[in-house]
Amino acid sequence: MPRTRMDELYALAEEHDGLLTSKEARALGIQDSVLVRLAQRGRLERMSRGVYRIAHYPADRLAQYREAVLWARASHHGEERVALSHETALLLHGISDVNPSRVHLTVPKAARLRREHPEWIMIHRANLTGEEISQHEGMPVTTVERSIMDVLSTTHRTDIARQAITDALREGLLSTAQASGLRNIINRSAHDLSLSTNGSKVKIHDSSASRTS
Repeated sequence: MPRTRMDELYALAEEHDGLLTSKEARALGIQDSVLVRLAQRGRLERMSRGVYRIAHYPADRLAQYREAVLWARASHHGEERVALSHETALLLHGISDVNPSRVHLTVPKAARLRREHPEWIMIHRANLTGEEISQHEGMPVTTVERSIMDVLSTTHRTDIARQAITDALREGLLSTAQASGLRNIINRSAHDLSLSTNGSKVKIHDSSASRTS
């Protein structure tokens, strides 16, 4: 029996726990108009622009994070090196008590995203290297080191960074040398911040350049 369009979409969506993008569907020769009709018939659910879910597909606890990644990939045509990052990455790594109200996502600096994006996504721009991205249940997530550095550079919350280091060291996600290097950076950052009187952000150097082995 020949495969239907829904069979093709279902196979595609299984890779992302029921989610798919119009961009991926077009690569299979399925036009956007087909997705619109299937959504009108209740076979698909439109989650955000360019992202659909197979109707009645079992919900996944990580669905919102997967949707954020797929939304970014569907929104631009350049390099797809995007990753969940900052406080969201710490949460996914299980090394912080933070519970961010928005999903933090890092995209390439030159990525031309759609002007409008879901309010629950916080976009950061940086050209991540392959070494700064790990995988968590099939999703791209910034590494522990990069995540800690990102949170420190954007929030200056040394307490969050220190807790993350302690938790990561306990869970075996950082070596003693890596933890020591990060703590030294935090101490310098805290000192510089205490001396600052003009309210400007303290510049934290790129973790990829200071990575310890």
